[in-house]
Amino acid sequence: MDVISLQLETALLDDCTVNEIYAICKGKHTFPDFLRADLWLCCLVNNKTDVLSRLFDEIYDLENQKQLRQDCQNFIDTLGNEEVDKISVLSDLESILTFYCKHRNLKYDSNNGWIETLMPILSLKLKRTDTYNIFEAIRDTYIPKDNMKHGNVYHVFRLLILYHDPELCAVLDTCKITPEMYSMNWFQTLFASTCQLSVVLLIWDIYFQQSDPFLVFFLSLIMLVNRRDEIIAMRKEDKATIIKFLNNMPCELEADDVIDFCSLAQYYSSRTPSSFKSEMLNQLFGTQTNDACETNIVSQALCLPVSVYELIENSSESKEGAVRFFLVDCRPVDQYNAGHLATAFHLDANLMLTEPASFQTAVQGLLRAQKSAIDANASGEHLCFLGSGRIEEDSITHMIVAFFLQKSMQYVSILSGGFAAIHDYFGDGMFDCLEDHDFTRCLVCQGNGAVNRIMSRNPATSSSMQQQQQRQQAPPQHKQFDLFSKLSSVMKTKTSDVKKSLFDYIANPAHSSSGQQKPEEITEKHVSMSEKNGKRYRNLAPVFGFDEEEPSSGIGGVDTTDYTEDEAESNKDRINIQDYIRSIPDLVQSFKCQEVQINGAMFDSYLILTKKRIEVIRELDSGMGKISIKRPLSNIVKITAKKRFRDLITFKYGAHDENGENLIITDMDRFLIPNSQEATKKFNLIIEYIRNSIVKKIARNNDRV
Repeated sequence: MDVISLQLETALLDDCTVNEIYAICKGKHTFPDFLRADLWLCCLVNNKTDVLSRLFDEIYDLENQKQLRQDCQNFIDTLGNEEVDKISVLSDLESILTFYCKHRNLKYDSNNGWIETLMPILSLKLKRTDTYNIFEAIRDTYIPKDNMKHGNVYHVFRLLILYHDPELCAVLDTCKITPEMYSMNWFQTLFASTCQLSVVLLIWDIYFQQSDPFLVFFLSLIMLVNRRDEIIAMRKEDKATIIKFLNNMPCELEADDVIDFCSLAQYYSSRTPSSFKSEMLNQLFGTQTNDACETNIVSQALCLPVSVYELIENSSESKEGAVRFFLVDCRPVDQYNAGHLATAFHLDANLMLTEPASFQTAVQGLLRAQKSAIDANASGEHLCFLGSGRIEEDSITHMIVAFFLQKSMQYVSILSGGFAAIHDYFGDGMFDCLEDHDFTRCLVCQGNGAVNRIMSRNPATSSSMQQQQQRQQAPPQHKQFDLFSKLSSVMKTKTSDVKKSLFDYIANPAHSSSGQQKPEEITEKHVSMSEKNGKRYRNLAPVFGFDEEEPSSGIGGVDTTDYTEDEAESNKDRINIQDYIRSIPDLVQSFKCQEVQINGAMFDSYLILTKKRIEVIRELDSGMGKISIKRPLSNIVKITAKKRFRDLITFKYGAHDENGENLIITDMDRFLIPNSQEATKKFNLIIEYIRNSIVKKIARNNDRV
């Protein structure tokens, strides 16, 4: 006898609980055959009363008793038991099902899976009353209610497929194959009707010690995910052929696969928002009756809903194993400016309809911001979209969610109740927990009388609220709620007056600053060798360096003015990026970056700094690239960065006018450089060195004159 079996046997002698059984097996060990019956009873049956013997009148008079008896006989005939055993099993089978129908006031149906569910239990050869108790417990605890055609269970299952594998879900939807067409037997019988008996016993061992009714959804999900490539490849096959393939997948499961199969299911369960599982648990599981099921709230759901409690509580990195979200606030900009979570990325839903090109750029910015936040351990890979909670506005939010789903984005969810749910969650602490919260413009405050309620509770709050707009420029003091204190600054790129988000700045730099400021005067004039060098470098000291508040001009794009014709022609050729970089004799450093064009398009690139020039190599494929920019360092007159997004760096080129007083910006390039501080420091040092060298040379020439 192995150690696990010995521990289980000892635990049974001590009248153990299911929690103690799990502590021994840890969901990784099945039960030994000689202990299985007792362990199942321990896991499933709390009140071991002999209900069957006490209440069953042994009268077989159901409305469809004849059909029930025939179905039992047909199933027994498929078994290889001896004739005597068959008679005993047949008697137990009909008695248990008849009493179950009477006791629960249920109507028997040939396709409800009851007979198949009983067979693994009957194989244990228990007393009839114990067999009934286990069957009833399994039905009440682990088999979803409303599991017939069009039941809630299949809508929930589809949402889980959509959440974890949207591409596979899209293929099945396109083929018009709904989950009940292939998985009804899985849910009705916990795979007893499709898997071999030896496999079913092992799956149920793991299932019962886990005590997680929702596990059947993830076991079913793994069935699909493990064969996803084959299913997708069959998309052009006949619908009936695909359904037959799907329905028979569990038949191929072997006993040796069970532990891995269940472990994968547990992993997918841990990657699913717990609030969704908790909300569905009460609706899907419990005492089986003929009463009408609760209102179906998921049949029309666009994607997985998430509760505000889980969103906020899981935002802290200290909650180990929790699903962590990247929050995307899709409300109109005026609502966002009136109050939002500091960690939210603003994606104005109206852009999708009014400015499609800017919306596409915004999406690129969102995905890059999410990646940066994940790298900084500031958020997770699960996208949660936030609307206002107002039906008339959230229709556009739903369009955005559908856009991401069509792109086969994993882990897409929507916050139940929208911003109103967040507002209500914080209650009186909203002023400390919401960024830039302005009760005079907040629609939720105005709509539910929150302001008057808070002021009436605490009159001292009145003067504080009246001064709110003056203090919004200062960082909020999180006295009671500090849920977001550890989030990286990459998630806080919004100013107190967010008129435009990052993507708008990239796509339309001419209007990215405050609407009250005029963009700087720009003369499209390239520097020529005939300009007066002596005046060109007058008053250079304040020109170089970072000016984080510098308004951006509208000039951008790739420029080849500084090229010779031969150089421009050579740029059409592909080069091996690493070989080229190693071959540069005066290389200072190279930086991985994204080149950002005036239309918002981004290209993975390498920014190369040498002692005399900068070059940009745009990545193509397989380590190959193409030179897109080459400029002398002496032409750089300003390097600027947005105060709220320091990784977006702008190089401005130009010269001073003939009087040496005014700076003429002739062109500029823009890059997203991760950890840009190191890069810009290098550029500043080398440019300062070049500038000093030129000034000294000019001074020497003037002395000779």
